[in-house]
Amino acid sequence: MQRLRSIKITPNERVQAVLRQVESSPLSKPIFLADLLRRPELNYDIVGHIAPADAPLPEHVRESIEIELKYEGYIQRQESQVHRFHDLEQRFIPNDFDYTSVTSMRNEAKEKFGRIQPRSLGQASRIPGISPADISVLMVMLKKVKGAA
Repeated sequence: MQRLRSIKITPNERVQAVLRQVESSPLSKPIFLADLLRRPELNYDIVGHIAPADAPLPEHVRESIEIELKYEGYIQRQESQVHRFHDLEQRFIPNDFDYTSVTSMRNEAKEKFGRIQPRSLGQASRIPGISPADISVLMVMLKKVKGAA
């Protein structure tokens, strides 16, 4: 994998010919092999024609590398969401919090929060009908309450 991230391919005629053959857009500047492999129309074997490996890899390894590179951005976003979710789960709401006093929150949200009494922002965010804007307003109010204490 590190090899794919460290080798740059220059747009020469041989490279452009391989890309034309698979109906991929030509290169206008040098590009790392990993970035080339991220193109949906390319796979490890095609990239291998452009920059052959020193030793062939087993099929399952090539497939694993290809999947990891193509979905790397999605995986990073998911991990980021998991970290944000974990952060929300650690932000607790006081038992006596008065949702009706939050003037900038929708009445429907105030009613649901008051009825359900979520223990954390994470739990509050999972209540059906609660919007991200409701959670943002609640976060701001909780910071104000915490700052006043």
